[in-house]
Amino acid sequence: MPRTDARGGPQTRARISQIATRLFLDQGFDAVTVADVAREAGVSTVTVFKHFPRKEDLLLDRADDAVQLLRSAVRDRPAGTGVLDSLEAMVLRLAEDGHGLSGTSVESVPFFRTVARSTPLIARARELAAELQQVLADELDRDPGFDGDSTLLAAFFIAGYTTVLVDNARRHLVGEASTAIALHHRQRLGQLFRTLRNAVR
Repeated sequence: MPRTDARGGPQTRARISQIATRLFLDQGFDAVTVADVAREAGVSTVTVFKHFPRKEDLLLDRADDAVQLLRSAVRDRPAGTGVLDSLEAMVLRLAEDGHGLSGTSVESVPFFRTVARSTPLIARARELAAELQQVLADELDRDPGFDGDSTLLAAFFIAGYTTVLVDNARRHLVGEASTAIALHHRQRLGQLFRTLRNAVR
């Protein structure tokens, strides 16, 4: 397969990620090298690292989506809508759509299994959660309509939502029905936001 231009844009990035994900899910994250991904995608390792500075990010490739969702929930919320209401509406939309970031779809099982078996992926997922927490805190700091403790709210929200996702993964991996997981997910979200409203006033 001919190598693509190292300056390839979003299509190249998406194709590399799709190929890497398939290899990781089929063979295990630790068994696949960046060189394997590059060879399968028909690009150089330089091109892979141009789009994904870390190997782990080839699989954990939804971080940019999560950043945009958080920023939009703060910046684009309707006038008079509180931050918590906007964040709650956002995560409920993800659940309704069966979005990958909700962790409710049975299609997420191979992904969860792969992450659970890899220490580097688990460590990177934790780093990404910390980065998202900082993104949200920074957005709240800049928002003139928010007068609460941005650091605490960001920490509580990210930690709480991560806990819900980890619980979804555990339930999927023991074979619980996806419909039951989706219902439990919505219940846990309701509990999360009730807690946040009581804790952050």
